[in-house]
Amino acid sequence: MTSFQPTRSDLGAAVAKALHEHWRLLLTEGIILILLGAAAIIIPPLAGLAVTIWLGAVFLVGGIVGLVASLRARNAPGYGWAILSAILALVAGALLLWNPMQGLLTLTYVLIAFFIFDGVTMVMFAIAHRRELTGRWEWLLINGLVDILLAAIILTGLPGSAAWALGLLLGIDLVFGGASLIAVALAAKKASA
Repeated sequence: MTSFQPTRSDLGAAVAKALHEHWRLLLTEGIILILLGAAAIIIPPLAGLAVTIWLGAVFLVGGIVGLVASLRARNAPGYGWAILSAILALVAGALLLWNPMQGLLTLTYVLIAFFIFDGVTMVMFAIAHRRELTGRWEWLLINGLVDILLAAIILTGLPGSAAWALGLLLGIDLVFGGASLIAVALAAKKASA
């Protein structure tokens, strides 16, 4: 029995064909993401609050499902840890839903921590690999410095920046994500099957 081992060109052709066949779906998704992103940019406090509530609901449902699944598998390895994890998810979800404004502030602190960690990591990576990344390491350095600057702007603006930071950054991400999907869809439309 021989097995078929696809080559890189086979996989590339399959991906190109699938993109060409479904370019309208990609285009639609891109347009929707841009519209949602624009709404988040226009009204960032509402977008940040919506993210907080959505995340709270996800944690709550995940905690309930995890608790039920764990209780049904009492003899499984790691039972105690699974119960603890489910309870933590339940508590996090309940807290985010109980007081979404406080949850938004907490998520803003998480965002600040992410920007600081990512920024320092990028700066250190850029400096450590500047010889291997000649002509490109500066972009990584700038990326890291921008992350640190964003963290400083959001941190110095607290608690007021909590109202706009998460929603605005989500909106920008959605707009860029939507634009990239539209670009892929239009390129896939032109490609021959």
